[in-house]
Amino acid sequence: MALCPLCNGLRKINVLCSECNTEMDDKGKSMDYDDEYSAYMDTDTLKQNDGFMRSLADGQCPHLMKCPSCGHDEIILVKE
Repeated sequence: MALCPLCNGLRKINVLCSECNTEMDDKGKSMDYDDEYSAYMDTDTLKQNDGFMRSLADGQCPHLMKCPSCGHDEIILVKE
């Protein structure tokens, strides 16, 4: 099992909003928002159905980024 530097507080990331150029907030793993139990499930199992074909094989953690200014959100893949 790989270790995501964002999930584990080892690193921060700066992503600018593509709509208004404001720095976006990291809202954590995108799959934590799938349902009320997702945050408690095994990450590797969730990656098999996260919509990103190679996230598990390539060691990538999908993170939800949200703009505090305009509300735009997007998912980025973070190398574990």
